[in-house]
Amino acid sequence: MKSLLQIILSPISLLYGITILVRNKLYDWKVTSQTSFKVPTIAIGNLSVGGSGKTPLTEYLIRLLSNLELTTLSRGYKRKTSGFILASKTSTSQEIGDEPLQLYQKFNSINVAVCEDRVKGATEILKLKPNTKVILLDDAFQHRAIKPGLNILVTDFNNIFTNDYLMPSGRLREWREGYKRADIIIVSKTPINTNKNTLKKIAKDINPKAYQKLYFSNIKYSESKHYENSKKLDKTLVSKETDALLISGIAKPLPLLNHIKNEYKSVGHIKFPDHHDFTKTDVEKIKNRFVNINSDNKIIITTEKDIMRLSLPEILKDIQDIPIYYVPIKIDFFSSEDKANFDKQILDYVSSNTGN
Repeated sequence: MKSLLQIILSPISLLYGITILVRNKLYDWKVTSQTSFKVPTIAIGNLSVGGSGKTPLTEYLIRLLSNLELTTLSRGYKRKTSGFILASKTSTSQEIGDEPLQLYQKFNSINVAVCEDRVKGATEILKLKPNTKVILLDDAFQHRAIKPGLNILVTDFNNIFTNDYLMPSGRLREWREGYKRADIIIVSKTPINTNKNTLKKIAKDINPKAYQKLYFSNIKYSESKHYENSKKLDKTLVSKETDALLISGIAKPLPLLNHIKNEYKSVGHIKFPDHHDFTKTDVEKIKNRFVNINSDNKIIITTEKDIMRLSLPEILKDIQDIPIYYVPIKIDFFSSEDKANFDKQILDYVSSNTGN
């Protein structure tokens, strides 16, 4: 049921929705052209704004396809640059965005590129990296100028698109029917104790078409790791007796906060907006909060994505004397059957289009 605010905003959502509908229909009717590429292209995206788990899925695909030369392409959200950039050892989050930088630093066997124009970006990739066998298009579900060979739609278990509304009265970027463009639908962040009846109800609500496959995945938190450019505590000190201050600049930090609370003695939390650019004022706030924790055994905990923005030289120099740790995350599939079927579908698509 819509809230009063959503009802008030509905006329704006309708105007926005008409604009998006016309745009999509022009693509559907082939009035506006799409470009496809000979190499396998896999798009990962969602219908809503905010974190749905696209980056962990991209990392999963990178690991799955690790035997092939692979390039990721995204727009580089909130970067301070424009145009096509191929990530290098000197790249920063301001130049290419926090998530692309995270991928580049985490996987040294792949190429990472950013470009607002995905067609131009893919063309440049194949020119500069002609041995590329697969292109992963991150957050490209609405970027219809490029036609992917495989379209993956990710939707958050806690905010499935079937229960959402168009912006600004809701969080949807386009009408719900946009899900029909997907070849694969993944319900992410599914709690591991979810019963089968709930899964069946969600499947019924989504109503995947005959050509679509539906999978359920969940988030797995790895053991926290020390950020190498910060002060390091003796490993034996970091335990359930440690006090932690969580710094988050992600869309939905509550699951991480709940996880951290189970890992440490006490947990404070400073929450920033998603993809937040940290400032000197933010650093002072963080340091003051940390200093005032009445403990000799204390650390800062953050996310891999936030580390990318905290590592800017002008920010890092003021916090590198503080022990900073981060929590890597991975996705896992709700069942071994889902994992096997998903892996096979991806590998079959890639092999049938590359000869590998």
